[in-house]
Amino acid sequence: MLNENIKAVRTSKGISQEELAIKLNVVRQTVSKWERGLSVPDSEMLISISEALETPVSVLLGETLTEEAPEDLKAISEKLEVINLQLARQKAAKRKALHWSFIVLCVVIAAAFAVTASAGSPYLDWDFSDPETSVAGTLLHAFEWVFVRIAPFVFIGSVVGAVMTRKRS
Repeated sequence: MLNENIKAVRTSKGISQEELAIKLNVVRQTVSKWERGLSVPDSEMLISISEALETPVSVLLGETLTEEAPEDLKAISEKLEVINLQLARQKAAKRKALHWSFIVLCVVIAAAFAVTASAGSPYLDWDFSDPETSVAGTLLHAFEWVFVRIAPFVFIGSVVGAVMTRKRS
């Protein structure tokens, strides 16, 4: 049992007989004899083996280790599947929020254009001899000027964004 446990732990850790022998300051043949059951390490060497393999002595002295790799892989794959589903949901939610943001931006720009077109620059009829009126009229004119020149590009970009972020079948 000890020989099988030493070999099972060593191989599960990915350590060769040579590497274990170097860690324990023995020759490789000694490790081979322990694993084949031809000799048994003394108590001090058993403690050194457990430290080198980072495994409790009780595990080395216990019954034969059973390989749990398939179960471990199954558990890990199930956890990864759950994580992937969560990430996919988050990505879908972000995509949906971005899609609706583009649509709302398109509607806001279209409404602002409708309001601007129907109002027809009312500040042009104002009396600009009053400083407060002239400042307000200048600000409104600047806003309208910038909006009319920039909004079409933003609108087109929003339409393209809404089309590109739509849900694909």
